[in-house]
Amino acid sequence: MKDIILLHGAIGAKDQLEPLAKELQQQGFQVHTLNFSGHGQTPFADNFSIEQFATELEQFIKANHLNKPTVFGYSMGGYVALYLAHQQPNVLGTIITLGTKFEWSPEIAQKEAKMLDAKTIIEKVPKFAEALKQRHGRDWEVLLQKTAEMMISLGNKNTLSLNDYTTIENKVLIGLADKDTMVTLEETTAVYKQLKNGAMYMLPDTKHPIETVDVELLSQIILRFS
Repeated sequence: MKDIILLHGAIGAKDQLEPLAKELQQQGFQVHTLNFSGHGQTPFADNFSIEQFATELEQFIKANHLNKPTVFGYSMGGYVALYLAHQQPNVLGTIITLGTKFEWSPEIAQKEAKMLDAKTIIEKVPKFAEALKQRHGRDWEVLLQKTAEMMISLGNKNTLSLNDYTTIENKVLIGLADKDTMVTLEETTAVYKQLKNGAMYMLPDTKHPIETVDVELLSQIILRFS
């Protein structure tokens, strides 16, 4: 039975990946999920960064005695997996991403961070605010603030440069939803072209939120590429 780890995105949690987890289990995978620190009511670590989350992923792999597991990373989760692969070549097996934002600049970071203002969310989209509170607990506003700060940091200095992807030896499948308004085809293609063992796919009639994904189709893509 092949091991696969599912990684959630920014201001997300592992519960969002349960539909995909169930589908992959039916396909014969041994599925593992985790919450990065500060997400899903998991306590914050001293550091809140891509580097910290990559360390947590590596620790999870060691704690569960996994040998080069396949990893599916949604959005930020894909970035974390690729960063770990860049830093530690022998920890992960195949990597599959979906909707990962690769291009960061001060302008892009400011735009994305602006959307994470808790006060604005409470006033304009109260249902989303309540959903965040239910998912992350009383510190959900702190999570938004720390995520915004992390984005600003990425905008000032991207944790992974385009050239860094050339060092990744893993088999990597880069994915994008065709109606994603956060991640561009250009930045996705640019990273794909840098990978030594890369491939690319696009999900039809799909937006950025993981809830819009056809999990049956995605699970088949993962199965064929793993």
